Amino acid sequence: MGSPALRPALLLPPVLLLLLLLRVPPSRGFPDTPWCSPIKVKYGDVYCRAPQGGYYKTALGTRCDIRCRKGYELHGSSQLICQSNKRWSDKVICKQKRCPTLSMPANGGFKCVDGAYFNSRCEYYCSPGYTLKGERTVTCMDNKAWSGRPASCVDMEPPRIKCPSVKERIAEPNKLTVRVSWETPEGRDTADGILTDVILKGLPPGSNFPEGDHKIQYTVYDRAENKGTCKFRVKVRVRRCGKLNAPENGYMKCSSDGDNYGATCEFSCIGGYELQGSPARVCQSNLAWSGTEPTCAAMNVNVGVRTAAALLDQFYEKRRLLIVSTPTARNLLYRLQLGMLQQAQCGLDLRHITVVELVGVFPTLIGRIGTKIMPPALALQLRLLLRIPLYSFSMVLVDKHGMDKERYVSLVMPVALFNLVDTFPLRKEEMVLQAEMGQTCNT
Repeated sequence: MGSPALRPALLLPPVLLLLLLLRVPPSRGFPDTPWCSPIKVKYGDVYCRAPQGGYYKTALGTRCDIRCRKGYELHGSSQLICQSNKRWSDKVICKQKRCPTLSMPANGGFKCVDGAYFNSRCEYYCSPGYTLKGERTVTCMDNKAWSGRPASCVDMEPPRIKCPSVKERIAEPNKLTVRVSWETPEGRDTADGILTDVILKGLPPGSNFPEGDHKIQYTVYDRAENKGTCKFRVKVRVRRCGKLNAPENGYMKCSSDGDNYGATCEFSCIGGYELQGSPARVCQSNLAWSGTEPTCAAMNVNVGVRTAAALLDQFYEKRRLLIVSTPTARNLLYRLQLGMLQQAQCGLDLRHITVVELVGVFPTLIGRIGTKIMPPALALQLRLLLRIPLYSFSMVLVDKHGMDKERYVSLVMPVALFNLVDTFPLRKEEMVLQAEMGQTCNT
């Protein structure tokens, strides 16, 4: 049997006996025994290291590293220590990461799957009439930033405008134009409905459109400076009868364009010719000319009339008269004047001047118009009617209205005579017509 001194010790519990042998105070505990409660971090991972290579990860002095999973961030210390009071050195939590709140785009919005939290997808949309600019879908990433730049809604769609259909019109009678009207088209913006400007290119509605094909264009702009355009045409047709020609040795003066529906053409003959046929013709609605084709026949002066007035009436509004009177054919002034007039025959014809000769004294008085000889009695009446001296050289200029315009008692140069005639009212119109027809004198 053993020593009596050791016998009480054998009666102690084994753990207490071991402590006595190791001389470790009971209050310090066993270094590799569970001490703190196990750590669990939701959405996170815990990596612990026991002191001195011990087995238990919750023993006194254990150090644990805390790491949050992707999309989560740590709130608290990243490393915890098991303390002697059986508590860990801090409280930690892994919270889901959150991106900044997206700004609402003007004229649009967005929809998100899970708000602004990690991995949430948000999709932008725009109001009708607007187009998305930027990323349509963004995702909240692990760095707490959105995967794309904020999108915006812009007005890129052009405004809409509808023009009227093609307008075909026929010109009004005796005109080359027609008044065309239409309702001004209204533009419509698909976004905010506001148009800033409307521009018309071409004649406005209510205008008189000439013959031809006219393009009309309307352009509208919205506040984003998008442009919308529409076009249509105005076609104007002139109904025509076909061009007429002036008669030979005559003139033609037409209204409007000369051959359009309603136009009137008037005809006249040069001095010494008489008009035969219609003095005026009208382009009718059936596109045929009224009347008959005019001609100009050589003027037939009737010297067999009984009075001087009847003789003068044949020249009314047709010819001017230059009456040369002399008491005898041997008169020097008469012979010189007649020679100058014969050399200027073109100028006389151009100005519609007929020369009438009164030579001698009754009863041997002879009246002559070109090759025609008038009776002595008729020649005497003409002298008396116009109060022409019987016994001296004299000349009288009579216009187309039978008016006594000028008298001469001595020689007159043809140029001076022609300059005077060119100042007569009817002569102005004659000169225009002759210029149009190219009638001139080369000598």
